[in-house]
Amino acid sequence: MTLKERIANVSRREWIRCGIWSTIYIIFVLWVAWGDWASLGWLLLLPVIMDMFTTRYIPWNWWKRYKPAETDEKPNPKANPTLYMICSWVDAIVFALVAVYFINVYIFQNYQIPSSSLEKSLRVGDYLLVSKMSYGARVPNTPLSMPLVQHTMPEWLGGGKSYFEQPHWDYKRLKGWDTPKKGDIVVFNFPTGDTVCLKMQNPDYYTLCHYYGYDVVHHRKDLFGEIVYRPVDRRENYVKRCVGEPGDSLKIVDNIIYTKGQNDSQWQQEPDHEGKQLNYYVRTDGHILTGKYLEEIGINKDDRHKLSATVYRFPLTEAMRKELSKNPHIITMQVENEKDGGDVYPLGANTWTRDNYGPIYIPKKGQTIRITEANYPLYKRIAQAYEQQPMQVGKDYTFRMDYYWMMGDNRHNSADSRYWGFVPEDHIVGRPVFIWLSLEKDLPWLKGHIRWNRIGQKASR
Repeated sequence: MTLKERIANVSRREWIRCGIWSTIYIIFVLWVAWGDWASLGWLLLLPVIMDMFTTRYIPWNWWKRYKPAETDEKPNPKANPTLYMICSWVDAIVFALVAVYFINVYIFQNYQIPSSSLEKSLRVGDYLLVSKMSYGARVPNTPLSMPLVQHTMPEWLGGGKSYFEQPHWDYKRLKGWDTPKKGDIVVFNFPTGDTVCLKMQNPDYYTLCHYYGYDVVHHRKDLFGEIVYRPVDRRENYVKRCVGEPGDSLKIVDNIIYTKGQNDSQWQQEPDHEGKQLNYYVRTDGHILTGKYLEEIGINKDDRHKLSATVYRFPLTEAMRKELSKNPHIITMQVENEKDGGDVYPLGANTWTRDNYGPIYIPKKGQTIRITEANYPLYKRIAQAYEQQPMQVGKDYTFRMDYYWMMGDNRHNSADSRYWGFVPEDHIVGRPVFIWLSLEKDLPWLKGHIRWNRIGQKASR
């Protein structure tokens, strides 16, 4: 059949479908190629896209020739119902996987809140729709991967890696309409998740090496398991609040965050969000605080710690603290104060604590600083792991990426930048947009398991 005959046989419906998908493909390629015009070469595949809907020189739907005839049609001599059914299912599954892959990588993804680090801003059991386009979607480092699986296949599919290490693409972020700002809740890849002990992932590999020693961690597989490396886009997803932007200086004094921009002379106190929580030691006159009463205050089961007959420890927001203080059986309420230092980032290099930290400078792309004995431990990981550039004490170093400081609102129950340091720009995944489902694990299905009042709420602030 000639090209003219093939075109003549294309229906109007097929031309409309061809136009829609070709337009989508062109827009996508222009988006990916923004600032890297060599990527426009992907437009050379446009004739292939058009062929799928029109001329069909490539036999995309070869299996449809085996379709059994309908009751009012002539019998199909090539009919093979089994082959046709199998190919129909394969075609549908492949299309769905490809669609899910591109949506998950470039547009949005689902994220479930696994821990209480952002209580009460975001709660355990909240399911978030995370926008990849807000900060610009990343081109995947490992493009050949199973959709919706972060790094490990489910056990029922045999386990193992969910991605191929090759090909491996360099970091590139597509055009977005914003960058993370102070106050934003951000989803990002775990910065120290590049090396993982499969049997003991909390604390992270580098903390384990610091306390147990490199040789012990690498030789005691019975305790720590196999040690694996993960590319940036295959590291665990974390969600925290951005409290420091590139170019800021930051310090924490008595649990209060202060920042100072490059052109500022004075430190500015950062406003506390309503969800900020601190641990309090609560002493009663012997009266037992019941679960029902604590539930009304907003204290979850996992947050209720009875230390003695009269002393409890709870994480409380300011509103919860005021409500609890109205109880006539409460004698004292003392905020937890960490006095001993050395257990925060960079490990063993200072006497800072999670409550009193810094001051530090948050690196900005293109900024040059002099490396000293004092700041070398703070920036060593940036040079070695994130930018893979030499850094020496007594010499200048120019940063190649922007970095952010991320913290949880549940300040005393959050593993965040105070423990593992800066978050590089190439680790940023996206911005949570809204909560599409929220489940309360402490309650049964018919008695409040679904938190209807949270569904549809904005999740980015």
